[in-house]
Amino acid sequence: MEENKMGVMPVNRLIISMSLPIMISMLVQALYNIVDSIFVAKISENALTAVSMAFPIQNLMIAVGVGTAVGVNALLARALGAKDYDRVNRIAENAVFLVGVSYVLFLVIGLFLVESFYRSQTDIEEIVTCGKEYLTICCCLSFGVFTQVMFERLLQATGKTFYTMVTQGVGAIVNIIMDPIMIFGLFGCPKMGVAGAAAATVIGQIVAGILSVWLNHAKNHEVKISMKGFRLDVPVIRQIYGIGIPSIIMQAIGSVMVYGMNRILITFTATATAVFGVYFKLQSFVFMPVFGLNNGIIPIIAYNYGAKKRERVMSTIRHSILYAMSIMILGFLVFQVMPAPLLRLFNASETMMSIGVPALRIISISFILAGFCIACGSVFQALGRSVYSMVVSVARQLVVLLPVAYCLALPGNVDLVWWAFPAAELMSLAMTVFFLLRVNRNIISTL
Repeated sequence: MEENKMGVMPVNRLIISMSLPIMISMLVQALYNIVDSIFVAKISENALTAVSMAFPIQNLMIAVGVGTAVGVNALLARALGAKDYDRVNRIAENAVFLVGVSYVLFLVIGLFLVESFYRSQTDIEEIVTCGKEYLTICCCLSFGVFTQVMFERLLQATGKTFYTMVTQGVGAIVNIIMDPIMIFGLFGCPKMGVAGAAAATVIGQIVAGILSVWLNHAKNHEVKISMKGFRLDVPVIRQIYGIGIPSIIMQAIGSVMVYGMNRILITFTATATAVFGVYFKLQSFVFMPVFGLNNGIIPIIAYNYGAKKRERVMSTIRHSILYAMSIMILGFLVFQVMPAPLLRLFNASETMMSIGVPALRIISISFILAGFCIACGSVFQALGRSVYSMVVSVARQLVVLLPVAYCLALPGNVDLVWWAFPAAELMSLAMTVFFLLRVNRNIISTL
């Protein structure tokens, strides 16, 4: 087979061709997350809080799906770089098996654990009721999101990122269209409220999942999946999770952090929790493009590492850091200049505005440093050092962020709590620089 473009195309053009479609599709994803909450906010502030409180479980779902797929992606790209096509197919077939395992896990959570999850955060019955309706549907029908994530990563691993833009775009558009129809009961559809928002979300995910499977079958000729006579390959599974588990833990830490922050903020008021939920929706519009950039970068670095092309690895790293920091600085400026208009998108009350405006301005200070750290995290993952990203994430969100936020909450001023984010990002920067120097000395310089 001829040389894959990841080994020969000029690096800057390759990064743009690989990452831009993913970045666009993830922007659309962020848009529909925001639209989802905008519609829910029109029901009530408690409904918005309920959806915000669902984030830890939804993030855990994404952590398992994306983390597993990161392991598959890096392993697949290395096998492609080494031109071991039998191994490529074996990895892909075991990846399909892991989709089913991931779904069963969250089906159990959806059936048995949702109500107790909400009651551990609040005793406001409206929030618990709305949250149970929303999260049960998201978990019990989560097979769509796991299928979508995994098959999109199979496309990304072979450089076909345009098709992932198509799948994510179609899924997001379906979600955006179905949201008002199912929430407010338009065009003869029953008025479902918060449950309608969940139903629209899973319908979009299922459509995207089906489309991603079809595109892999029709367009991804470098990967051939045949589950006939499938046999579980334990060494491959072990290698997938050797890379993927640190990524899963790294993202799952976000669930623990949000859960902890919700517990801290609810002691002030439910509105403070709603503000934090709104912040997470808004910041996704800044972070998602950077994560999209990373998804394009990982297979490039992994492929050229497998092909032992040191200069291409170094050039990719330099470009990814520059692009990531540029995006985050732009996001910082937007949050500083127009926090009030952003909050008004969510029907913000005067109380929400008084809490939310300083919150957005203070938290966004951390964006300036985060771009560098996120870009370097993709380097660690691509080179098989995902544990470094995990250590940085655990230290930032659990060792620094939550304890500092708890201490800053003690004086009773909610505005102080937000300063925990810049403080945590400073520590993250120091650790990231240390690990990057170590990776350069022990791995990259030996190529």
